[in-house]
Amino acid sequence: MPKSLWIKFLVLLLAVSFISLSAAFFLRELIIRDFREYLEGEMEDRIYRVTASIEGSYEKYSGWKEDTLSEDTIWALMLGYEVKVLDINNKEIMNTDKAVGSLSPLMKRRVIAISGFPISEDSSTKSAFTVYPLFLGGKEIGRIETRLIGLKRDPLKEAIFIKRSSRFLLFSLFGLGGLAVILSFIFSRKLTNPIKKLTSAARAISEGNIRSRVSIHEGDEISELAKAFNTMAGNLEIQELLRKKLRSNIAHELRTPLSAMQAELEGMIDGLIAVDRERLLSLYEETGRLKKIIEGMEELSKAEASALEIRKEMIALNPFLGNIMERFEKLFADKGIKFKLECDDKITLYADPDKISQIIINLLSNALKATSEGGAVKVRVRKVTESTMQDAGYKMQDKDIMDRESGIMHPDRDFVVISVEDTGTGIKEEDLSFVFERFYKATEGGLGIGLTIAKELVEAHGGRIEVRSEYGKGSTFTLYIPSG
Repeated sequence: MPKSLWIKFLVLLLAVSFISLSAAFFLRELIIRDFREYLEGEMEDRIYRVTASIEGSYEKYSGWKEDTLSEDTIWALMLGYEVKVLDINNKEIMNTDKAVGSLSPLMKRRVIAISGFPISEDSSTKSAFTVYPLFLGGKEIGRIETRLIGLKRDPLKEAIFIKRSSRFLLFSLFGLGGLAVILSFIFSRKLTNPIKKLTSAARAISEGNIRSRVSIHEGDEISELAKAFNTMAGNLEIQELLRKKLRSNIAHELRTPLSAMQAELEGMIDGLIAVDRERLLSLYEETGRLKKIIEGMEELSKAEASALEIRKEMIALNPFLGNIMERFEKLFADKGIKFKLECDDKITLYADPDKISQIIINLLSNALKATSEGGAVKVRVRKVTESTMQDAGYKMQDKDIMDRESGIMHPDRDFVVISVEDTGTGIKEEDLSFVFERFYKATEGGLGIGLTIAKELVEAHGGRIEVRSEYGKGSTFTLYIPSG
């Protein structure tokens, strides 16, 4: 079996072409058979017309009239038949020889020229007579015997038809067959070339060229595959850039406290810096900074590995969020930012309070940093159903409505929607799709893992987090968490 996909396509298309052309032989035989049956039926119809004419003349003249029988016999001869007419007593009343003999010399020559009568006396060239009874009013009045006299002549219609069908078949075999081979070659190439391009691009990416892309604009499934491939390659390139930025960020975050500690320790060793409480506290602060970076990386690693322990309990959200906001109330007031909570007293959430608190604190901290004096931050809570969210144009994915522990689908469950809205600086459009990526920082400060951890914690609850933002006008982070 050939391994090349192009050869497989070519063989398939050639096989289809061969089967289609082979069907022409079968179709030709069917057409010729039907044509012959048509000719036979036509000859039968001629006999029945002659028979009807003879029966009509018998009725008209209340018996046999030789002149009329002669005319009918000549008509039958012109239709290609030799005829004998017999009465009820098997007495021959009229035959073709007698009818032709009664014609004038001129008419006789014309009839013989047209009909080819008489035929050869060689009995091997003659067919047997076929008998047809003659009736009048349901009573037999005689019979007519006929036989075809066109045996010495070429059956022109049939011959012409068969010749043309054979010519058409040869044209199909050589013309259309050749065209089918050429088109099979072209289309098999056309079908496999995009796949070869995809293979080449995939091989290039596997060798480290993550900028490799494919350009296919066919508008078919392969084109969709090419678009998906390019999207994947683009995401890989972005991830590679993020990894590079990650290494740079980690190196920068670790280098600063280590450099400060090294400088102070060298000064102490050289006796240039006194070993006192102030210096030791400075070193302690730098070690705390290093510890914070390492703990953040460790926490992110746990979140991404879904190793966080979720201990759910029923939470009354109004007092729960109120306690969190009390911790931030002075910070927002000192900065001149309006701070507001909108939450119905009856809304509850079955979740891990520590993890939900960590998410909200992270979002509020970001809002505090992003919002300047005179701005506003609002936490808004509401409860909706999945169908309500669909009506509003938001479609939850299957994984979003599946119980994380049991794997059971809950398409009609209730969701608690928590939004943290601010009127701060907002997020640039080019940064918006990366805010949940690890170590991605749109602004200076921080490790760039807070939102990544928040996303992992929300998804650990079977929920979803999304962001809407307009640069210079503010951002809204929204959590969708199953309520029970």
